[in-house]
Parts: sequence; structure tokens; C-alpha cells
Amino acid sequence: MKDFIFGKLTLNALPHHWYTIGATVSIAIMGLIAAIFLTKRKRWGWLWNEWLTSTDPKKIGTMYMVFASLMFFRGLIDAGMIWLQQSIAADSQGYLTAGHFQEIFTSHGDIMVFFVTMGFFFGLMNWFVPLQIGARDLAFPFVNSLAFWLTVAGGGLINLFFMVGGHFANTGWLAVAPLSELEFNPGVGVDYLIWSLQLSGLGSLLAGINFIATIIKKRTPGMTLMKMPLFVWTSLCAMILVISAFPVLTATTLLLWLDRFLDMHIFTVGFGGNQMMYFNFIWMWGHPEVYILVIPAFGMFSEIVATFSQKKVFGYVSMVCAAVAITLLSYMVWLHHFFTMGAGADVNSFFSMVTLLIAIPSGVQVFNWILTMHKGKVTFSSPMYWFIGFLSTFMLGGMAGVILAAPPADFQVHNSLFLIAHFHTMIIGVALFGIFAGITYWFPKMTGFKLNERLGKRAFWFWLIGFFVSFIPLYLLGFMGATRRLDHYSASTGWQPFYITATVGFVIIVCGVITQIFQIIVSIKERKQNLDTTGDPWNGRTLEWATSSPPPFYNFAVIPTVTSRDEFWNMKKDDHKLQKRYEDIELPKNTGMGIYISGFAFILGFALVWHILWLAALSLIGVITCVIIRSFDDNTEYVLSAAEVERIETSKIRG
Repeated sequence: MKDFIFGKLTLNALPHHWYTIGATVSIAIMGLIAAIFLTKRKRWGWLWNEWLTSTDPKKIGTMYMVFASLMFFRGLIDAGMIWLQQSIAADSQGYLTAGHFQEIFTSHGDIMVFFVTMGFFFGLMNWFVPLQIGARDLAFPFVNSLAFWLTVAGGGLINLFFMVGGHFANTGWLAVAPLSELEFNPGVGVDYLIWSLQLSGLGSLLAGINFIATIIKKRTPGMTLMKMPLFVWTSLCAMILVISAFPVLTATTLLLWLDRFLDMHIFTVGFGGNQMMYFNFIWMWGHPEVYILVIPAFGMFSEIVATFSQKKVFGYVSMVCAAVAITLLSYMVWLHHFFTMGAGADVNSFFSMVTLLIAIPSGVQVFNWILTMHKGKVTFSSPMYWFIGFLSTFMLGGMAGVILAAPPADFQVHNSLFLIAHFHTMIIGVALFGIFAGITYWFPKMTGFKLNERLGKRAFWFWLIGFFVSFIPLYLLGFMGATRRLDHYSASTGWQPFYITATVGFVIIVCGVITQIFQIIVSIKERKQNLDTTGDPWNGRTLEWATSSPPPFYNFAVIPTVTSRDEFWNMKKDDHKLQKRYEDIELPKNTGMGIYISGFAFILGFALVWHILWLAALSLIGVITCVIIRSFDDNTEYVLSAAEVERIETSKIRG
């Protein structure tokens, strides 16, 4: 009876380690502070009605970025703990046990990939894909809200082990079999990882379908595919990868859970299983995922370099072709992640050649960006700083990628810190620098005022210098034979100075993060001086700058008609295109159903982690019931009259 009611849950699952107690207390204190603040300001109703239940993509995009920022600080703490352990663990166990170190290593990777990088990109896409294609909303507003809250549910579940469980997966961020099988990981850490990825993966899949439908069906009149801004093109490519790759992740982790729950032996050596199948499946998702993280950044950099070079982007058609080529080739390179595992010379050669081919469209984009700057009136504002920093890191990471794409070289550095350095060069130097560039570039559009330029440039230099100080030693350590996931090592290897240098680089990066926080605070205080409602603080070229800053909740009072790729510049030259003829606007109502469905899904994941089957059944019924109720809700829109639109637009102009 006890097992039926509580499953595997016992009192030992309550916080009883220093880190679980500390994290639980910290979470409780932060939650209490937030609750007191909202209660004192009487803002609970405002928070629920204006934000949490909103279907406005701009508000959902903002919530994505707030959530991603919180998870970023969580992942940053993990990174600091890893580097501190490695810098002091020469001929010593350090301050972490081996198991705890591996748990931190695992959670850092999963949080940074699934909840930080993807969270920021989904946030920026929610904000600017509709604005750039002249749409008032995404194709499915409710699905957009549901996708966000499923991502939040996954993020909550991946951190819940602090309060209930005490241990996370110690398998590495990909939960590789057979280490993730029940024989080697009998606890619930791997199950927490599996179900957090199931929830967030479903959210990403729904978001991907929504963005594809929006880009294909909701473009403004006259905007053909070859007139779309490059950020929209790269978003479309990334979302095609999402809907193709994430079902593979869902199926793979579900099969792993069935191995653990029903002893199916799908990925075990015995009983007919095959652990190599897990490697194939996980990397069939994993390598497209790398491009999901970097392709949107390419589009943002294209917008930025054109704006600050005061030129059209060079080679628009070749940039589109390059993005599509990278998307297609990314499906055919997964096996280069395990060249060393006996696939054979023929198979290795094929995947090596396809991997090397990706360098061609990537090189096309680099040359086009450089040629866009050539003979342009380049303005080195802070978004352009991030672009220049991206170019330098992208070149370094690309050359390291060419080395890893050659099987003979890969045999020497596979599973070493060289690989870790290459991966972080691409994710930090491309994806994260792209996120910082995009947020800086579009911040005036989102808020109506610019970020402080002086502090923005200072933060950039902290990040760039800190990045090279952190990861150049890792390239060298990889050549010296240091493997990843080392929690301690012999002092005779001579590795400790390099680990200490990397830790110093992390401290410099933290200075950059602190500077960025200070930059936002200072900018808010200076917003009256920096306030800009003209819609064009950076002299941008694409359609989103045609609206006020920040845009109204309906985006466009009048849907524009597009005749060229640089429609906003044409609008500025041709005043009659800016004339307004107001009309009634249909807008979706706010709904809390996405929160309810995600809440039941969160409980379902928790119940399956702990094998509480009755609770899993009830929560599944709750999910299904909410979906059915939502399907009968046809009162989902309200009409904003033309007179109301004119009043809002007139008041904004006067303001």
C-alpha cells in the first residue's frame, strides 16, 4: 500500500546535502521575497491578467527571456563550481565528490542548451518574427502560450531534485547509455532529466510548428519568400530543424525511460539491446540541435551588419542558399560525434566529407558579412562590437571543427577538452554573442530607449577577453591529453596552471555579466534622456522599425504592403506609404489554459519520476480534460474598433 501511494518517494528524498539544503533555502527565500513584493504592491492580479495569461507574442517573448536569464545564472553557478573544482584538484579530491561533480557537469550542459540558449532565441523570435513579416500575432496564439509554459515546467522539473531527490543525473548532458541505465544509475536523477526534456522538448516542438505556420501563412501582402528578412529565413530554417529533430529526442528519451521503468533492455548490451543505437539516435537529434542554436544568430548578425554598415546585406540570395544548405547538411553529419566507435573507414569517410562541406556555406556567409562592411559607413556601436567578437571566435571554432571532422585527428582529441573548447567556442562565441547582439540591437524597439553604450562595450570586452582566457587553455589541455569530466588529476601532468587560468577567465566573464546587469539598471535610470519613439534609433532597414518603440499590442495599426527587401527604407523615402487608414482589429483573448495544462504535465512528470502511478493517471486525465475544454472554447477573440485604434495611435504620436 505504501509503495502504491508514494512510489519510490521516501523521507530520504528530502534535502539532506549541503547543496540541496542551500538551494532549497535560497529558492524559498527568493519566492518569499517575490510574494511579499507582489502582495505589498497589490500586483497579483496585474501579473496574472497582463503577463502570465497573455497571448501577446511580445509579452511571451519577454517572459521567455526572463526565464532564460534566471536559468543562465543557474548554469553560470554550475560552470564556476566545475572550474573551481578542477583548478584545485591536482593530487586532491577538491571540494566536490566525484558523483557531485558529474551531476553539476550534467545539469550545466542541459540547462544552458535547452533553457538558456533556446529560451533566448524563442524570446527574440516571438518579438521580431511577427514584426518583420508584418503580422499582428503568431498563427496559433494559445499554442504559443502553451509552448512557453511547457518549457517552464521542464525547467522547474530539472531543478526540483534540489528539494525532492537530492541527486541529479551524473551521466553527462546527453544521458549516454549504458551509464544512464538502471544498473548504473538506480536513483531518480536520470528520470528527472528524461521528463524535464520531455516537457521542454514538447514545448519546443509546438513552438517550431507555430513559427513555421506563421512564416509561411501570415506574411504581409507582397512579402514573398525572397523578400523576407534574413532573421526570418534563419528562424524558419531553425524551426524546420526543431520539428525534424525533437521528435527523435522525445522517442529516444522515452525508450530510455522504458528501459529503466519496464526493464526493456533497448539500449543494454544483453537481451538483444544495442547501446550504439542510443548514440545514433541521440546524435541524430544532437547535431541538428547545434545548428538550431547557431542559425538564428546568423540571421541577427546579418541584420546588424547591414544596419551599421548602412548598406544592403551583400549577396542576399547566397545568404539564403547558405542557410538552407547548412540546414540540409546538418542532418547528415551526426556520426562524426563517434568516429572512434568502430563504424569503419567507409562510414567515417562519408561523414567526414559531409562535415567538411558545411564549411563552404558557413564561409559564404562570413565573406558576405565582410563584403557588406566593405566600403560601407561602418558605425562601431555595441551590437557591432558583438558581431566583430563573433567573427573572431567563429573563425577559431570553425578551424577546430575542421580538425575534429578529420577522423585521424579526431582519434587523437576525441572526448578531450579540445572538443569541449570547440563546442563552447561555437555556443558562446556564436549563439550567446548573437543573443547579446540581438538584445542590444532590438532593445530600443522593445522598450523605447537604448542600453548604455559605454557599459555595453565594457561588458563586451570582459566577455571576449574572459572567453579566450577560459577556453584557449582548454584547447591546449586537450592536446595534452586531458579528457572531459575529470574531477581530479595528478599534479605531475602539469595541467593545473591551465585549469587555474581557465578559472581566471571565468571570473572575467562574471565581471562581464555584472557589467551587463549594471548596464540595464543604469539604462533604466537614464531612460528619460534616451527615450526614442521614432521607431528607428539604429536606422534599421527591416519592417519592425516602421512601428513605434515599443510597438503597440497589435503591432501594426495598418498591415503594410511590401515591395522590396528593405521596405522600411522605402517607407521613409515615400511618405504616402506611412499614411494610416484604420480598421477593426481582431485580437486573441488572454487564457490561463496553457498554465493549467503545463501544471498537470509537471505533476505527470514528477509522478513518473517517482513511480506514483495513481498521481500520473490523475494528472494525465487533467491534461486531457484541459485540452478538451480548450477545444470547445470558441470565444477566443475580441475586436478592437477602428476608432479605438485611431485613438491609441494618436495618443502615441502626441506622447
